[in-house]
Amino acid sequence: MKADILAFGAHPDDTELGCSGTLASLVKQGQTVVVADLTRGEMGSRGTAEIRLQEAQKAADIIGLADRVNLGLPDTQLENTREFQIPIIEVVRRYKPHICILPAPADRHPDHGNASALLIDAIFYSGLVKIETKDSDRKLQDIHRPSHIIHYMQDRPFEPDFIFDITGTLETKEKAIKAFATQFNVADPGDEPETYISDPSFFDSLRARAKHLGHLAGFEYGEAFQYASSPFPARNLDFLMGTSPKR
Repeated sequence: MKADILAFGAHPDDTELGCSGTLASLVKQGQTVVVADLTRGEMGSRGTAEIRLQEAQKAADIIGLADRVNLGLPDTQLENTREFQIPIIEVVRRYKPHICILPAPADRHPDHGNASALLIDAIFYSGLVKIETKDSDRKLQDIHRPSHIIHYMQDRPFEPDFIFDITGTLETKEKAIKAFATQFNVADPGDEPETYISDPSFFDSLRARAKHLGHLAGFEYGEAFQYASSPFPARNLDFLMGTSPKR
């Protein structure tokens, strides 16, 4: 399967929180979208790795992903090593995306920034012919380097290069996040720790951010992105011709 978009998360639910409104919109537009989670989130305060994998698949179905894979790297131990780069290179060469969407370059959770640095290097190396990888049939994979890399905003805000209109998919985003029932919208925390994201009021802040970002771009709701390499390339102005924001 070739993907138009390959989005990465350090943990299951990262892409749901940061860019699932955008992913759902791209799916509606006919794009083939795949998500790769680096870890199983096994060090999270709530839930188990097995349950979070089930929740991740439920969220994938809600968004309409063409595929979702988990690379099984160790949660809270993401390091930029060749050992951890190889499974990323394999998945990039497997799906051959035109665009990769990555976690924020720096964030509250150390895994997010560490994942971003690991991914940037691995994606570059996926274009080097002397780094050999094999597919599931043990055949050598062709090299591939995506044309574009962008970062989605996570807990800590950054200055965005563009904001994507998610007005039509905000409800899908919230439904996908709630698929992670061990992590979010937990009315009764039970025997597990209560966290700031498990409190149902966390959705108030999520919607408020989407509303604020949308306002900045002239939409009702939005998600923010940074382009990984400056300047932003252009051959036409279709990306401007296709929007009429309210200013």
